[in-house]
Amino acid sequence: MIGAGVALVCGLDRMAALQIMISRPIVAAPLVAWLLGDIAVGLEIGLMVELLWLARLPIGAAIPPDDTQVSIAGTVLAVSLGRVFGHSGLEYQLLCLLIAIPLGKFGQFFDRFARQFNGRKVALSDRYLEAGKFRAMEQTHRMGLCCFGFAAVGTYMVIVSCGLILIPILAPLMLPVLATTSEWLRLALPLVGIAVILGTANVSRSLTLFGASFSMAFLLMWLV
Repeated sequence: MIGAGVALVCGLDRMAALQIMISRPIVAAPLVAWLLGDIAVGLEIGLMVELLWLARLPIGAAIPPDDTQVSIAGTVLAVSLGRVFGHSGLEYQLLCLLIAIPLGKFGQFFDRFARQFNGRKVALSDRYLEAGKFRAMEQTHRMGLCCFGFAAVGTYMVIVSCGLILIPILAPLMLPVLATTSEWLRLALPLVGIAVILGTANVSRSLTLFGASFSMAFLLMWLV
């Protein structure tokens, strides 16, 4: 229930409401881990996930995989299921994360459904507004908000449910392998994210902005 509650709030913050950045993995994962009593696991998972989809934000028509629910569900699996089966350590966190990351693709399907549902309600809201039915219009808006909330919780439930099935099966096979490669994988995940960001950045413009900022700061220091 704790994980589902955090998934709902952070899922709404991702696009539909609030937008105070608690949906970022570096915040969402430690938050749910803190509520579950093991904030260190959340910090570890949040750090590994944060950069992976930073270059693919849910802006406009873009619908990337749901990194918010990947980090939350991965943390819930690492903390809760780890206590049940007695697993812990970096290799077990990586196992939960490697299961959760591909399942984040379901977030695209749920998100697309929510957007299509809300898109069909726009004309209805306009008719309510023209007819002066303001209460009905408000209810339509609340339905749209709830639809995004259901999409977030749905993604979370898919990841957690699949994790509950796959982790007991894969743990005996994968944990010995991950024990020898966990440090490299922990380094590789942020490096992949950095590479993606650099690949999509406008390098020439970035250099120009950096040079202008540096020159302005240097000039202000000289004047002061």
